[in-house]
Amino acid sequence: MRRRKVPDLYRAPFPLYSIKVDPATGLVITAGGGGASKTGIKNAVLFLDLQLAGEHQYSSSLLHSHDTDTRATMNMAVGDGVIAAGQDGTCCLMTFKLLTQKGGSVAPKHGNSAQLGNTRRRAGKTDSTKSGDMSDMKDDTAHVTVTALADVQSDLNPQDPLQKVVRFSPDMKLLLTGGTDGHVRVWEFPSLKKKFDFKAHEGEIEDLDISAGNKHLVTIGRDFACSVWSGNQLAMKLHWHQTVPHIAEKSYRYLACRFGRVEDQKGSLRLYTVQIPHKRDRKPPPCYLTKWDGKSFLPMLTCPCGTEVISTMTVCDSGMFLGLGTVTGSVAIYIAFSLQKLYYVQESHGIVVTDLAFLPDSFKGKNIKGKNEVAMLSVAVDSRCQVHTVAAQRYLPIWLVILLCGLMMVGVAFLLQYWFPGLL
Repeated sequence: MRRRKVPDLYRAPFPLYSIKVDPATGLVITAGGGGASKTGIKNAVLFLDLQLAGEHQYSSSLLHSHDTDTRATMNMAVGDGVIAAGQDGTCCLMTFKLLTQKGGSVAPKHGNSAQLGNTRRRAGKTDSTKSGDMSDMKDDTAHVTVTALADVQSDLNPQDPLQKVVRFSPDMKLLLTGGTDGHVRVWEFPSLKKKFDFKAHEGEIEDLDISAGNKHLVTIGRDFACSVWSGNQLAMKLHWHQTVPHIAEKSYRYLACRFGRVEDQKGSLRLYTVQIPHKRDRKPPPCYLTKWDGKSFLPMLTCPCGTEVISTMTVCDSGMFLGLGTVTGSVAIYIAFSLQKLYYVQESHGIVVTDLAFLPDSFKGKNIKGKNEVAMLSVAVDSRCQVHTVAAQRYLPIWLVILLCGLMMVGVAFLLQYWFPGLL
């Protein structure tokens, strides 16, 4: 069977590690680089203009490349015109604006960059699209400006400090980071006054997420633990293997966690986690997805999700879909309610999928999904950015379904009466 191919939306001149979509400006923001190595591979944050090129197809153009010197951005959080970028053991904060030809701009809501307290400020230069190589910029009607704000030390590992994950809280009042030293650090935003700094795991932190209202923080470590915190106090540890008792407790470890909305239950949340084998066998065992109640944190459903090792997970804004990427470059979309696979492309990328981002239903006041039920962006170490779509299904109105069923029943009754008189 011929392998399905997904066309590249954009190809960067360096490996890509993170991708986010800013619905306020319509920008796709992706980042990566070659790090501090002297190979000539640059490090940058890229700002892409995404356009719907048909009912199901997309095109993109580079609006701006923001150079990050010798540090590659390995992870990002984006919100209200602010980027929090993980670069080595530091979280670098910067603001961005999309400027139009008429002089207008889409500005961040916070506008409090002056409230950065005593945090060490970075060089206050602003760089725009007038600098750097913009040979493939779409046109001169819009450009992006980026302003450096501050750095915070987010990992204190004495050997090789590395921030592995960063999140803004849903209300943008907190900035949370985790790294290889096992500490979770929480800053008030935008003042960047440190709120919490506590040892959450033995060894490095793989992932973290915080619920709406900042009530619960969930962290995942390499120490096999998935922990729920209230502030800096441990509330409970989760035990996914209880849903599959035939699996030994430490044969798997948690990789990723995300909160997601419940579409038909306002205010309700689900937590989704990914579990991968701790050791690889000659015959690879499956990875697993688990859905948890977001209030009691009891497991609701666990399903296998293939034998390719999962490398990243995301959840769409509506909570309807989950996205998975693998270390072998495959990309999948699952239905959140049932954990059933909806979409899958084997080895869509040539190597590890590093990040995923769903497109919102609309941004910049425009429908960006076209006639797609769902659209998701992926980036990988192969420098490629791709878009994965599932066409909208055509559903019959319920009244028409009832009418057709009624007509079929009448037809069957007529045929039975015709062929078998007296039967009815």
